[in-house]
Amino acid sequence: MAYGGAWTIIAAILVYAMWQAAGVAWQDAARGLIPASALEAFLCLTPWYLCRVRPMRQAERALPPAFVAALMTGGVFLGTARLASPPLARQSVVLFAIGALLYLLSTGAHYAAVASLEQREAERRAEEARTLARESQLQALKFQLNPHFLFNSLHSIAALTTIDGQRAREMCVRLSEFLRAGLGLGDRESIPLREELALARSYLAVERVRFGERLKVEESIAAESEDCLVPALILQPLVENAVKHGVAGLIDGGAIRLSAKRNGAGVAIEIENEYEKEEATPSRAGIGLAHVQRRLAVRYGDDASFDARADNDVYRVSLRLPCESSPMAAISRA
Repeated sequence: MAYGGAWTIIAAILVYAMWQAAGVAWQDAARGLIPASALEAFLCLTPWYLCRVRPMRQAERALPPAFVAALMTGGVFLGTARLASPPLARQSVVLFAIGALLYLLSTGAHYAAVASLEQREAERRAEEARTLARESQLQALKFQLNPHFLFNSLHSIAALTTIDGQRAREMCVRLSEFLRAGLGLGDRESIPLREELALARSYLAVERVRFGERLKVEESIAAESEDCLVPALILQPLVENAVKHGVAGLIDGGAIRLSAKRNGAGVAIEIENEYEKEEATPSRAGIGLAHVQRRLAVRYGDDASFDARADNDVYRVSLRLPCESSPMAAISRA
């Protein structure tokens, strides 16, 4: 409809111009130019195929056929107008030029449309490539984390076997439960915060067998934050660092505090642990903190933040990330 409306306007302009500029009666001009414009409108759809087969970047192959087609279309336009209205024969040169020019303008418009489509397709492919690269990077980081916490857990069991075999067996059971829960994630990139916290609690249960009363866990979890989706195993290395570089270095042990709350459209998560100030600063130990920071940066960009710092005898890690809700959570709330 838009195309037909545009050609109706073009035909009206041509009739008016021929009437005013060339002195042809408007009835004679309309009788010849309206059918000629209708046929021209049909012919001006054909450059689409030419533009697809011979792109403008191959100008030496694209331009000659376009000019030949324009000359032929100009002849058809002239012949149709003269056949429908003989008085227009006095304007043959003008009519031929109008027909050829309209076809060339149509060809240019088609080339512009093809270029726009190719640009959008290139942008789509580039965005798809960026998405695949981002997902691959996230998956690689996740695979790097899995052996990291597994080796640390096995090291804890090995240390416990020389002290208390019964507790070592209990720790193996706890670890198997934790690994079973972790493997249950499959290929899920994001999980609700409540599941992530359950994994963290499972890991802490493993370590509590080793440390006993030396390891205390305190939680302050806002119920509205538990439906927020977070990257799978994002808290695991943080909890692991809190045990390995915090509580493990204290003679009397210490507490690990987990907190989560909604913060506008995001969720704020904090993990605190006491540590021995005489020991190396926790931020320089292990690869867990760096991996978490990289995963957040790759996944959310500037929409997420990561901060880790020591304050007196407490080491605090703070995460801020968008609160993405799972479809099932939205259904349950409805």
